[in-house]
Amino acid sequence: METGTPRTGEAAGQVAAGLEISQWKYLPGGADDPRMHAILSVRVDGTGGDGHPGGGPVLAQVLVMDCSSSMTWPVEKLHAAQQAAVAAIRKLPDGTPFAVVRGNEQAAVVYPDTPRMARASARTRARAERAVRETAAGGGTCIGAWLDLSRRLLTEQDAPIGHVLLLTDGKNQHDEQMPLARVLEECAGRFVCDAWGIGDGWDGRELLRITSRLHGSASSVREEAALPGEYEQLMNRLLTKTVPELVVSVTVMPGCTVRYLKQVFPTEAELTAEDGTGRFVTRAWGDETRRYQLCLAADPTGRPRGEDLQLAVVAVEVPGVPGVGEVRLPPPRPCLVHWTDDPALSRHTDAQVEHFEQHQRLGEAVAAATDAHRRGQRDLAEQQLGRAVRLAHAMGADEQLTRLARLVRIEDAPSGRVALRPEVTAVDFQHLITASSHSTYGPASGTGTGTGIGTGSGAAGGAPGGGAAVPCPAC
Repeated sequence: METGTPRTGEAAGQVAAGLEISQWKYLPGGADDPRMHAILSVRVDGTGGDGHPGGGPVLAQVLVMDCSSSMTWPVEKLHAAQQAAVAAIRKLPDGTPFAVVRGNEQAAVVYPDTPRMARASARTRARAERAVRETAAGGGTCIGAWLDLSRRLLTEQDAPIGHVLLLTDGKNQHDEQMPLARVLEECAGRFVCDAWGIGDGWDGRELLRITSRLHGSASSVREEAALPGEYEQLMNRLLTKTVPELVVSVTVMPGCTVRYLKQVFPTEAELTAEDGTGRFVTRAWGDETRRYQLCLAADPTGRPRGEDLQLAVVAVEVPGVPGVGEVRLPPPRPCLVHWTDDPALSRHTDAQVEHFEQHQRLGEAVAAATDAHRRGQRDLAEQQLGRAVRLAHAMGADEQLTRLARLVRIEDAPSGRVALRPEVTAVDFQHLITASSHSTYGPASGTGTGTGIGTGSGAAGGAPGGGAAVPCPAC
Protein backbone atom coordinates (compact mmCIF):
# COMPACT_ATOMS: atom_id res chain seq x y z
CA MET A 1 0.00 0.00 0.00
CA GLU A 2 1.42 3.38 -0.94
CA THR A 3 0.90 6.83 0.49
CA GLY A 4 2.31 10.18 -0.53
CA THR A 5 5.09 11.91 1.38
CA PRO A 6 4.44 15.67 1.28
CA ARG A 7 7.00 18.14 2.50
CA THR A 8 7.01 19.23 6.12
CA GLY A 9 6.85 22.98 5.69
CA GLU A 10 5.53 25.54 3.26
CA ALA A 11 6.48 28.97 4.58
CA ALA A 12 9.98 30.11 3.69
CA GLY A 13 12.28 30.35 6.69
CA GLN A 14 9.99 28.34 8.95
CA VAL A 15 11.36 25.33 10.81
CA ALA A 16 8.96 22.42 10.49
CA ALA A 17 8.94 18.82 11.62
CA GLY A 18 7.25 15.89 9.93
CA LEU A 19 6.22 12.43 11.06
CA GLU A 20 5.43 9.28 9.13
CA ILE A 21 4.62 5.78 10.42
CA SER A 22 5.18 2.60 8.43
CA GLN A 23 3.76 -0.62 9.87
CA TRP A 24 2.01 -3.88 8.99
CA LYS A 25 -1.03 -3.72 11.24
CA TYR A 26 -2.14 -7.37 11.14
CA LEU A 27 -1.18 -9.47 14.18
CA PRO A 28 -2.25 -13.03 15.03
CA GLY A 29 -4.96 -13.02 17.68
CA GLY A 30 -3.72 -16.29 19.18
CA ALA A 31 -0.06 -15.36 19.63
CA ASP A 32 1.50 -15.80 23.09
CA ASP A 33 3.47 -12.54 23.07
CA PRO A 34 2.32 -10.44 20.10
CA ARG A 35 4.43 -7.39 19.31
CA MET A 36 3.75 -4.60 16.90
CA HIS A 37 6.80 -3.12 15.17
CA ALA A 38 6.69 0.16 13.29
CA ILE A 39 9.20 2.54 11.73
CA LEU A 40 8.79 6.19 12.60
CA SER A 41 10.31 8.64 10.12
CA VAL A 42 10.92 12.08 11.63
CA ARG A 43 12.13 14.92 9.43
CA VAL A 44 13.13 18.52 10.11
CA ASP A 45 13.18 21.17 7.39
CA GLY A 46 14.00 24.87 7.27
CA THR A 47 16.67 25.14 9.97
CA GLY A 48 18.95 27.09 7.67
CA GLY A 49 21.88 26.88 10.06
CA ASP A 50 21.40 30.54 11.09
CA GLY A 51 21.35 30.15 14.86
CA HIS A 52 18.47 30.17 17.30
CA PRO A 53 16.12 33.04 18.11
CA GLY A 54 18.06 34.08 21.18
CA GLY A 55 20.89 35.31 18.94
CA GLY A 56 23.67 33.56 20.89
CA PRO A 57 25.84 30.66 19.73
CA VAL A 58 24.04 27.40 19.04
CA LEU A 59 27.06 25.17 19.57
CA ALA A 60 29.60 24.60 22.35
CA GLN A 61 32.45 22.39 21.14
CA VAL A 62 35.02 20.23 22.96
CA LEU A 63 37.76 18.56 20.90
CA VAL A 64 39.31 15.54 22.63
CA MET A 65 42.68 14.35 21.32
CA ASP A 66 44.09 10.98 22.33
CA CYS A 67 47.63 11.80 23.48
CA SER A 68 48.57 8.39 24.88
CA SER A 69 52.03 6.99 24.13
CA SER A 70 50.71 4.84 21.28
CA MET A 71 50.00 8.03 19.33
CA THR A 72 53.75 8.56 18.91
CA TRP A 73 54.12 5.75 16.37
CA PRO A 74 53.91 6.12 13.52
CA VAL A 75 54.65 9.83 13.78
CA GLU A 76 52.06 10.57 11.10
CA LYS A 77 49.29 9.57 13.52
CA LEU A 78 49.80 12.38 16.05
CA HIS A 79 50.42 14.84 13.23
CA ALA A 80 47.12 13.87 11.59
CA ALA A 81 45.30 14.26 14.91
CA GLN A 82 46.76 17.74 15.35
CA GLN A 83 45.91 18.72 11.78
CA ALA A 84 42.35 17.46 12.24
CA ALA A 85 41.85 19.43 15.46
CA VAL A 86 43.17 22.55 13.74
CA ALA A 87 40.79 21.99 10.82
CA ALA A 88 37.86 21.75 13.22
CA ILE A 89 38.93 24.86 15.16
CA ARG A 90 39.11 26.90 11.96
CA LYS A 91 35.49 26.00 11.19
CA LEU A 92 34.13 27.39 14.47
CA PRO A 93 32.04 30.56 14.00
CA ASP A 94 32.95 33.63 16.04
CA GLY A 95 31.50 33.49 19.53
CA THR A 96 31.37 29.68 19.72
CA PRO A 97 32.51 28.36 23.14
CA PHE A 98 35.25 25.77 22.63
CA ALA A 99 38.04 23.89 24.36
CA VAL A 100 40.69 21.33 23.44
CA VAL A 101 41.28 18.39 25.80
CA ARG A 102 44.42 16.25 25.93
CA GLY A 103 43.60 12.67 26.91
CA ASN A 104 45.76 9.85 28.26
CA GLU A 105 45.21 8.05 31.58
CA GLN A 106 44.00 11.46 32.75
CA ALA A 107 42.44 14.46 31.00
CA ALA A 108 43.69 18.04 30.84
CA VAL A 109 42.63 21.18 28.99
CA VAL A 110 45.21 22.12 26.36
CA TYR A 111 43.34 25.30 25.45
CA PRO A 112 42.29 27.65 26.93
CA ASP A 113 44.43 28.06 30.05
CA THR A 114 41.46 29.41 31.99
CA PRO A 115 38.80 27.51 33.97
CA ARG A 116 36.14 28.33 31.36
CA MET A 117 35.91 27.57 27.66
CA ALA A 118 37.18 30.17 25.20
CA ARG A 119 35.03 32.04 22.68
CA ALA A 120 36.05 31.56 19.08
CA SER A 121 37.67 34.56 17.41
CA ALA A 122 40.65 35.07 15.11
CA ARG A 123 42.87 35.50 18.16
CA THR A 124 41.62 32.50 20.18
CA ARG A 125 41.58 30.21 17.16
CA ALA A 126 45.22 31.07 16.42
CA ARG A 127 46.23 30.47 20.05
CA ALA A 128 44.37 27.17 20.12
CA GLU A 129 46.13 26.05 16.94
CA ARG A 130 49.53 26.74 18.50
CA ALA A 131 48.57 24.84 21.64
CA VAL A 132 47.39 21.85 19.59
CA ARG A 133 50.56 21.72 17.48
CA GLU A 134 52.71 21.80 20.63
CA THR A 135 50.84 18.93 22.30
CA ALA A 136 53.03 15.91 23.10
CA ALA A 137 51.93 12.30 23.57
CA GLY A 138 52.64 9.93 26.45
CA GLY A 139 50.82 7.75 29.00
CA GLY A 140 47.83 5.43 28.86
CA THR A 141 44.12 5.64 28.02
CA CYS A 142 41.12 6.41 30.23
CA ILE A 143 38.25 7.51 28.02
CA GLY A 144 35.95 7.97 31.01
CA ALA A 145 38.23 10.76 32.29
CA TRP A 146 38.15 12.48 28.90
CA LEU A 147 34.35 12.46 28.74
CA ASP A 148 33.98 13.52 32.37
CA LEU A 149 36.14 16.61 31.82
CA SER A 150 34.18 17.39 28.66
CA ARG A 151 30.94 17.18 30.63
CA ARG A 152 32.23 19.59 33.28
CA LEU A 153 33.37 22.07 30.65
CA LEU A 154 30.05 21.98 28.79
CA THR A 155 27.94 22.20 31.95
CA GLU A 156 28.97 25.84 32.36
CA GLN A 157 27.93 26.82 28.83
CA ASP A 158 24.52 28.16 27.81
CA ALA A 159 24.76 27.14 24.13
CA PRO A 160 21.84 24.75 23.50
CA ILE A 161 23.91 22.13 21.64
CA GLY A 162 26.92 20.66 23.40
CA HIS A 163 29.18 18.52 21.25
CA VAL A 164 32.28 16.41 21.88
CA LEU A 165 34.49 15.23 19.03
CA LEU A 166 36.65 12.41 20.39
CA LEU A 167 39.62 10.73 18.70
CA THR A 168 41.40 7.62 19.97
CA ASP A 169 43.89 5.06 18.70
CA GLY A 170 43.69 2.63 21.60
CA LYS A 171 41.57 0.62 23.97
CA ASN A 172 40.28 1.96 27.27
CA GLN A 173 43.02 0.27 29.31
CA HIS A 174 42.70 2.39 32.49
CA ASP A 175 38.94 2.10 32.90
CA GLU A 176 39.24 1.32 36.62
CA GLN A 177 40.39 4.92 37.28
CA MET A 178 37.08 6.35 36.03
CA PRO A 179 34.69 3.62 34.81
CA LEU A 180 33.23 4.43 31.43
CA ALA A 181 29.83 2.93 32.28
CA ARG A 182 29.34 5.36 35.16
CA VAL A 183 30.58 8.34 33.15
CA LEU A 184 28.25 7.57 30.25
CA GLU A 185 25.27 7.63 32.61
CA GLU A 186 26.39 11.03 33.92
CA CYS A 187 26.96 12.38 30.41
CA ALA A 188 23.78 11.05 28.79
CA GLY A 189 21.53 13.91 27.82
CA ARG A 190 24.23 16.52 28.44
CA PHE A 191 25.91 16.50 25.02
CA VAL A 192 26.28 14.66 21.73
CA CYS A 193 29.52 12.74 21.10
CA ASP A 194 31.00 11.65 17.79
CA ALA A 195 34.01 9.33 18.10
CA TRP A 196 36.75 8.42 15.63
CA GLY A 197 39.25 5.59 15.51
CA ILE A 198 42.71 6.01 14.04
CA GLY A 199 45.64 3.62 13.77
CA ASP A 200 45.28 -0.10 14.49
CA GLY A 201 44.70 -0.48 18.23
CA TRP A 202 41.21 0.95 18.87
CA ASP A 203 38.02 -0.97 19.72
CA GLY A 204 35.07 -0.43 17.38
CA ARG A 205 32.46 -1.75 19.82
CA GLU A 206 33.77 0.55 22.53
CA LEU A 207 33.29 3.55 20.24
CA LEU A 208 29.78 2.38 19.39
CA ARG A 209 29.00 1.98 23.07
CA ILE A 210 29.93 5.63 23.61
CA THR A 211 28.22 7.12 20.58
CA SER A 212 25.05 5.06 20.90
CA ARG A 213 24.56 6.29 24.46
CA LEU A 214 25.46 9.89 23.59
CA HIS A 215 23.43 10.15 20.37
CA GLY A 216 26.44 10.46 18.05
CA SER A 217 28.17 8.32 15.46
CA ALA A 218 31.33 6.24 15.35
CA SER A 219 33.67 6.39 12.38
CA SER A 220 37.26 5.61 11.47
CA VAL A 221 39.96 6.34 8.92
CA ARG A 222 42.25 3.80 7.29
CA GLU A 223 44.77 6.43 6.25
CA GLU A 224 45.88 9.03 8.80
CA ALA A 225 46.05 11.74 6.14
CA ALA A 226 42.28 11.47 5.57
CA LEU A 227 41.37 12.59 9.10
CA PRO A 228 41.55 16.42 8.68
CA GLY A 229 39.20 16.28 5.69
CA GLU A 230 36.78 14.06 7.61
CA TYR A 231 36.80 16.51 10.53
CA GLU A 232 36.01 19.39 8.17
CA GLN A 233 33.03 17.53 6.72
CA LEU A 234 31.76 16.60 10.16
CA MET A 235 31.99 20.21 11.36
CA ASN A 236 30.18 21.42 8.24
CA ARG A 237 27.30 19.08 9.05
CA LEU A 238 27.36 19.92 12.73
CA LEU A 239 27.11 23.66 12.11
CA THR A 240 23.83 23.20 10.25
CA LYS A 241 22.15 21.80 13.37
CA THR A 242 20.11 24.51 15.08
CA VAL A 243 17.26 22.58 16.76
CA PRO A 244 18.75 21.26 20.01
CA GLU A 245 16.04 18.75 20.91
CA LEU A 246 12.85 17.13 19.74
CA VAL A 247 10.76 14.70 21.76
CA VAL A 248 9.11 11.62 20.27
CA SER A 249 6.10 10.95 22.48
CA VAL A 250 4.37 7.54 22.50
CA THR A 251 1.02 7.41 24.34
CA VAL A 252 -0.25 3.84 24.61
CA MET A 253 -3.78 2.57 25.00
CA PRO A 254 -4.83 0.29 27.90
CA GLY A 255 -3.38 -3.19 27.52
CA CYS A 256 -0.41 -1.95 25.51
CA THR A 257 3.17 -1.16 26.63
CA VAL A 258 6.25 0.28 24.92
CA ARG A 259 9.01 -2.35 24.75
CA TYR A 260 11.51 0.02 23.16
CA LEU A 261 12.10 2.88 20.78
CA LYS A 262 15.52 2.97 19.11
CA GLN A 263 17.10 5.00 16.35
CA VAL A 264 17.94 2.86 13.32
CA PHE A 265 18.87 5.49 10.72
CA PRO A 266 21.26 7.11 9.91
CA THR A 267 23.09 5.43 12.81
CA GLU A 268 21.97 3.17 15.60
CA ALA A 269 21.41 4.91 18.94
CA GLU A 270 19.84 4.09 22.29
CA LEU A 271 16.79 6.03 23.44
CA THR A 272 15.57 5.97 27.02
CA ALA A 273 12.17 7.23 28.08
CA GLU A 274 12.18 10.12 30.53
CA ASP A 275 11.36 8.84 34.02
CA GLY A 276 9.64 5.76 32.66
CA THR A 277 7.22 7.82 30.53
CA GLY A 278 6.67 7.45 26.82
CA ARG A 279 8.70 10.58 26.03
CA PHE A 280 12.00 10.01 24.21
CA VAL A 281 14.39 12.92 23.69
CA THR A 282 16.31 13.17 20.41
CA ARG A 283 19.12 15.68 20.04
CA ALA A 284 20.80 18.16 17.68
CA TRP A 285 18.73 18.47 14.51
CA GLY A 286 19.45 20.17 11.20
CA ASP A 287 17.61 19.57 7.94
CA GLU A 288 17.53 15.78 8.04
CA THR A 289 15.48 12.62 8.39
CA ARG A 290 15.95 10.03 11.12
CA ARG A 291 14.15 6.74 11.54
CA TYR A 292 13.19 4.97 14.73
CA GLN A 293 11.94 1.45 15.36
CA LEU A 294 9.03 1.29 17.79
CA CYS A 295 8.10 -1.99 19.46
CA LEU A 296 4.77 -2.27 21.27
CA ALA A 297 3.50 -5.25 23.26
CA ALA A 298 -0.25 -5.74 23.17
CA ASP A 299 -2.79 -8.18 24.61
CA PRO A 300 -5.48 -9.41 22.18
CA THR A 301 -7.59 -10.93 24.97
CA GLY A 302 -11.14 -9.69 24.71
CA ARG A 303 -10.35 -7.42 21.78
CA PRO A 304 -12.52 -7.58 18.65
CA ARG A 305 -11.26 -9.29 15.51
CA GLY A 306 -11.50 -7.96 11.99
CA GLU A 307 -11.28 -4.23 12.64
CA ASP A 308 -8.60 -1.57 13.08
CA LEU A 309 -7.84 -0.67 16.70
CA GLN A 310 -5.59 2.05 18.00
CA LEU A 311 -2.59 0.78 19.98
CA ALA A 312 -0.79 4.06 20.52
CA VAL A 313 -0.55 7.66 19.42
CA VAL A 314 2.84 8.99 18.32
CA ALA A 315 3.65 12.69 18.36
CA VAL A 316 6.66 14.95 17.84
CA GLU A 317 7.00 17.69 20.45
CA VAL A 318 9.34 20.53 21.30
CA PRO A 319 10.60 20.40 24.91
CA GLY A 320 10.29 23.52 26.99
CA VAL A 321 14.01 24.22 27.27
CA PRO A 322 16.04 27.36 26.46
CA GLY A 323 17.43 27.56 22.96
CA VAL A 324 14.61 25.68 21.23
CA GLY A 325 12.85 28.10 18.93
CA GLU A 326 9.47 27.78 17.28
CA VAL A 327 9.02 24.59 15.28
CA ARG A 328 5.87 23.80 13.34
CA LEU A 329 4.87 20.32 14.46
CA PRO A 330 3.00 17.58 12.59
CA PRO A 331 -0.30 16.22 13.87
CA PRO A 332 -0.11 13.11 16.07
CA ARG A 333 -0.32 9.81 14.22
CA PRO A 334 -1.93 6.53 15.27
CA CYS A 335 -0.21 3.18 15.47
CA LEU A 336 -2.85 0.55 14.69
CA VAL A 337 -3.45 -3.15 15.19
CA HIS A 338 -5.85 -5.45 13.38
CA TRP A 339 -6.18 -8.74 15.24
CA THR A 340 -6.76 -11.56 12.80
CA ASP A 341 -6.94 -15.35 12.68
CA ASP A 342 -5.92 -15.35 9.02
CA PRO A 343 -2.27 -16.45 8.70
CA ALA A 344 -2.16 -15.09 5.15
CA LEU A 345 -2.36 -11.64 6.70
CA SER A 346 -0.48 -12.07 9.98
CA ARG A 347 2.63 -13.73 8.56
CA HIS A 348 3.75 -10.61 6.69
CA THR A 349 6.06 -7.90 8.01
CA ASP A 350 6.35 -4.23 7.11
CA ALA A 351 9.07 -3.72 4.48
CA GLN A 352 10.87 -1.01 6.44
CA VAL A 353 10.77 -2.99 9.68
CA GLU A 354 12.20 -6.01 7.89
CA HIS A 355 14.93 -3.90 6.28
CA PHE A 356 16.22 -2.53 9.56
CA GLU A 357 15.95 -5.90 11.29
CA GLN A 358 18.06 -7.35 8.48
CA HIS A 359 20.54 -4.55 9.08
CA GLN A 360 20.67 -5.49 12.76
CA ARG A 361 21.32 -9.13 11.81
CA LEU A 362 24.11 -7.94 9.52
CA GLY A 363 25.72 -6.13 12.47
CA GLU A 364 25.40 -9.26 14.61
CA ALA A 365 27.12 -11.30 11.89
CA VAL A 366 29.99 -8.80 11.70
CA ALA A 367 30.38 -8.89 15.50
CA ALA A 368 30.40 -12.69 15.51
CA ALA A 369 32.99 -12.71 12.72
CA THR A 370 35.16 -10.28 14.67
CA ASP A 371 35.07 -12.47 17.78
CA ALA A 372 35.84 -15.58 15.76
CA HIS A 373 38.82 -13.95 14.04
CA ARG A 374 40.18 -12.76 17.40
CA ARG A 375 40.03 -16.37 18.66
CA GLY A 376 41.85 -17.59 15.56
CA GLN A 377 38.74 -19.34 14.17
CA ARG A 378 39.16 -18.24 10.56
CA ASP A 379 36.62 -20.71 9.17
CA LEU A 380 33.93 -19.41 11.51
CA ALA A 381 34.87 -15.80 10.74
CA GLU A 382 34.54 -16.58 7.04
CA GLN A 383 31.16 -18.21 7.61
CA GLN A 384 29.81 -15.19 9.51
CA LEU A 385 31.13 -12.76 6.92
CA GLY A 386 29.39 -14.84 4.27
CA ARG A 387 26.17 -14.42 6.23
CA ALA A 388 26.78 -10.65 6.32
CA VAL A 389 27.36 -10.60 2.55
CA ARG A 390 24.13 -12.51 1.96
CA LEU A 391 22.17 -10.03 4.11
CA ALA A 392 23.78 -6.98 2.51
CA HIS A 393 23.00 -8.33 -0.94
CA ALA A 394 19.38 -9.00 0.01
CA MET A 395 19.03 -5.40 1.25
CA GLY A 396 20.68 -3.94 -1.83
CA ALA A 397 23.29 -2.37 0.45
CA ASP A 398 26.07 -1.87 -2.10
CA GLU A 399 28.19 0.26 0.22
CA GLN A 400 28.16 -2.47 2.86
CA LEU A 401 29.12 -5.04 0.24
CA THR A 402 32.07 -2.88 -0.82
CA ARG A 403 33.29 -2.74 2.78
CA LEU A 404 32.86 -6.49 3.23
CA ALA A 405 34.82 -7.08 0.04
CA ARG A 406 37.88 -5.64 1.80
CA LEU A 407 37.83 -8.69 4.09
CA VAL A 408 36.54 -11.42 1.82
CA ARG A 409 36.57 -12.35 -1.83
CA ILE A 410 32.88 -12.51 -2.73
CA GLU A 411 32.28 -15.55 -4.95
CA ASP A 412 28.47 -15.59 -4.84
CA ALA A 413 26.72 -12.82 -2.91
CA PRO A 414 23.12 -14.22 -2.98
CA SER A 415 24.25 -17.44 -1.29
CA GLY A 416 26.92 -15.80 0.87
CA ARG A 417 29.77 -17.84 -0.56
CA VAL A 418 33.00 -15.98 0.27
CA ALA A 419 36.68 -16.59 0.93
CA LEU A 420 38.48 -14.75 3.73
CA ARG A 421 41.40 -12.74 2.37
CA PRO A 422 44.72 -13.95 3.83
CA GLU A 423 46.02 -10.43 4.53
CA VAL A 424 43.08 -9.42 6.76
CA THR A 425 44.07 -8.03 10.16
CA ALA A 426 42.20 -7.33 13.40
CA VAL A 427 41.78 -3.61 12.67
CA ASP A 428 40.00 -4.42 9.40
CA PHE A 429 37.20 -5.89 11.52
CA GLN A 430 37.11 -2.75 13.68
CA HIS A 431 36.61 -0.58 10.59
CA LEU A 432 33.80 -2.89 9.51
CA ILE A 433 32.11 -2.72 12.94
CA THR A 434 31.95 1.09 12.95
CA ALA A 435 30.81 1.19 9.32
CA SER A 436 28.05 -1.33 10.05
CA SER A 437 26.50 1.06 12.58
CA HIS A 438 25.67 3.44 9.72
CA SER A 439 22.49 2.06 8.20
CA THR A 440 21.10 2.49 4.71
CA TYR A 441 17.87 4.37 4.22
CA GLY A 442 15.79 1.31 3.53
CA PRO A 443 12.65 0.94 1.43
CA ALA A 444 10.99 4.16 0.35
CA SER A 445 8.34 5.48 2.72
CA GLY A 446 4.91 4.03 2.26
CA THR A 447 6.10 1.25 -0.06
CA GLY A 448 6.42 -2.48 0.30
CA THR A 449 4.12 -4.39 2.60
CA GLY A 450 3.58 -1.62 5.12
CA THR A 451 0.38 0.30 5.69
CA GLY A 452 2.38 3.47 5.13
CA ILE A 453 0.48 5.74 7.48
CA GLY A 454 1.96 8.95 6.11
CA THR A 455 2.39 12.59 7.01
CA GLY A 456 4.51 15.43 5.78
CA SER A 457 8.02 14.18 6.22
CA GLY A 458 9.09 13.86 2.60
CA ALA A 459 10.94 10.93 3.93
CA ALA A 460 12.43 8.72 1.33
CA GLY A 461 11.56 9.05 -2.29
CA GLY A 462 14.67 8.26 -4.23
CA ALA A 463 16.77 7.94 -1.12
CA PRO A 464 19.79 5.68 -1.09
CA GLY A 465 18.77 2.14 -0.46
CA GLY A 466 15.14 2.92 -1.28
CA GLY A 467 13.18 0.10 -2.85
CA ALA A 468 10.49 0.04 -5.47
CA ALA A 469 6.84 -0.34 -4.54
CA VAL A 470 5.74 -3.90 -3.79
CA PRO A 471 2.13 -5.05 -4.35
CA CYS A 472 0.20 -5.41 -1.13
CA PRO A 473 -0.13 -9.16 -0.38
CA ALA A 474 -3.53 -8.61 1.21
CA CYS A 475 -5.13 -7.15 -1.92
